[in-house]
Amino acid sequence: MISVLDAHLLCVLFVLLDMAARAWRIEWLLRGTGTRITFNQAIAINAVGDAACAVTPMRIGGEPARLWGMLRAGVPTTAAFVAVSIEILAAWPVILVAAGVLGWLFAPEWVAAALPRLRAAAADAWIWIVLVVLASGAAWLAARRAAGHAAVAHARRSIRRVRVYWRRMPGWPVAASVPMTAINLVTRTGMLVALASATSSGMALGPLFLASFVLLYAQLILPTPSGAGVVDLGLLGGAAGELGGATLLWWRLYSSGVGVLLGAAIVARAWLRDGTSRRVRFPWPNRKETIAP
Repeated sequence: MISVLDAHLLCVLFVLLDMAARAWRIEWLLRGTGTRITFNQAIAINAVGDAACAVTPMRIGGEPARLWGMLRAGVPTTAAFVAVSIEILAAWPVILVAAGVLGWLFAPEWVAAALPRLRAAAADAWIWIVLVVLASGAAWLAARRAAGHAAVAHARRSIRRVRVYWRRMPGWPVAASVPMTAINLVTRTGMLVALASATSSGMALGPLFLASFVLLYAQLILPTPSGAGVVDLGLLGGAAGELGGATLLWWRLYSSGVGVLLGAAIVARAWLRDGTSRRVRFPWPNRKETIAP
C-alpha cells in the first residue's frame, strides 16, 4: 500500500504526463502534414476533445471537437483529418496488444477475484442495472444517429487531397506516436491503480491493472457518456476490489473531470472574448498553412 497523499501525487503526475504525451503526438503528426501548431495549442485541442468525449455517448464527440479545434488553430481541414486518422490507426494496435498481454497474464486471477463480488452486487442492485440497460439502449440509438451524420460529413471530403497528405506523411511522426500512445495507456490506467493502492482493495496489483484497463477502455464501446452507470456500477460492485464511492469520484475527476474542466474553461474564455453566441473562437490566432497538392 501507499499513502493517500502519494496516490494523489501519482495521479496528478499521470494526468500531466498523459496531457504532454498526447499533445506531442498530435503536434508531431500535424508537422508530418506540413502544418505546425504549438504545444499549448495541442494541449487546448485535446482538452476540448476530452470534454466532448466525456459528455457524449461512446465518446463520439471527441474527434469532431478536436477537428474543430484544429480548424480554429488554422490547421487545413484535410491535414487535420489525416492527422487524426493516422493517430487512431497507430493507437489501436497498441491498445489491442496491451489488452491481449494483460488478459493473458491476469484474466484468470482477475475473474476469480472480481466475479463473486460482481454477482453479489448485481443481485442487490438489479433495478439499477435494468435502468442502466434501458438508458444505454437509448444512448446507443442517439449515438448511432449522430455517427451517421458524421459519416456523411466525412464522405464529402476530397479524397484527392487526403491522398496527398497520406503520401507525404513521413514515417517518424507515426513511429513516434506509438510510445506516446503507450504513455497515454499506462498513465490513464495507472490512475485507478494508484488510488486503489492507497486502500485495502483486496486485489493484487496485476489483476488491478487489468481491472483499471477494462473499466477505462470499456467506455469506448459503452453507449452512455464515459460509460456512466455501467462503469460506475462495475467499480463499486467489485471489478477493481473493495473500493468506495470516494475512490470512484477521485478516479472520475482525474480520468475525465480534469479534461472536462480544462476544455470547458477554454471554450468559455473564447466565448467571452468573442462576445457573441453565434461564433466561438479559440484563444489563438487563425493561421492557414497548406501543402501543395
